[in-house]
Amino acid sequence: MKYLNDTAVMKRMNLRLKMNKVWKAIFIVATTFALITLLILLVRIFSQGLSHLNLNFLSNFASRVPEKAGIKAALLGSLWLMAVVAPVSILLGVSSAIYLEEYAKKNRFNDFIRINISNLAGVPSIVFGLLGLTIFVRMLDLGKSILAAGFTMSLLILPIIIVSAQEAIRAVPQEQREASYGMGATKWQTIVKVVLPAAIPGILTGSILALSRAIGETAPLVVIGIPVILQFLPENLLSTFTALPMQIFDWAKRPQEEFQYVAAAGIIVLMTLLVFMNSIAIYIRNKFQKRY
Repeated sequence: MKYLNDTAVMKRMNLRLKMNKVWKAIFIVATTFALITLLILLVRIFSQGLSHLNLNFLSNFASRVPEKAGIKAALLGSLWLMAVVAPVSILLGVSSAIYLEEYAKKNRFNDFIRINISNLAGVPSIVFGLLGLTIFVRMLDLGKSILAAGFTMSLLILPIIIVSAQEAIRAVPQEQREASYGMGATKWQTIVKVVLPAAIPGILTGSILALSRAIGETAPLVVIGIPVILQFLPENLLSTFTALPMQIFDWAKRPQEEFQYVAAAGIIVLMTLLVFMNSIAIYIRNKFQKRY
């Protein structure tokens, strides 16, 4: 039997250790660069926007005068929008994931569907805006309403929720399902009582990321034709509305320097709303993680 050359082995080991150090240094530099960029962005936003962030800014409607400009209509419009997007996208997304993972047969057609759902997660948001304009605004005649925008945004984030829910359901050990069947439970009882509770942390993680994307998207709303400046609040799901990204986009493109500060204040409000939404979802996720 031919033995390995100790010198050659040590050479290869030293080379691998050196490459490991090089790649580790590259990763540290990349992470540091990203964190510094994020820090600079946050410092700029807060330094420009805090001076305009007050109760009047939250309670006033949009105005052509920077000192009088407020975000009331856009803030409430975004909340109305999320009230449609969250239940529609999560219910449809989780239901689709359950069917694909637990009920659909393993064949080429269903594999084709799974692949295309994953591909849809990377489609530019403006394409979903065009789809929403064609189907919801024109064909269903919903106009520039909260319902039309909510359905469009739901289509946008639906692939993300389906993929994340599929991964979470797939991660549940098969032994738990078999134990449930062994106790006499039906397939649906096993899904509701065993699979879904164990998969909720993963499902919520994907839903958090998806809803965060939806509340910050501007392109689909621009394509649908959502107005920027409104002097009234929506009354129902068929009312015209505006949203935070639209309002911030309009302020940011104005030539007056004062509107840049107003836009920064709007970004702070949007970030606060995102943190609040994520905190609630993370709390629910952690609660289930401790239990299961």
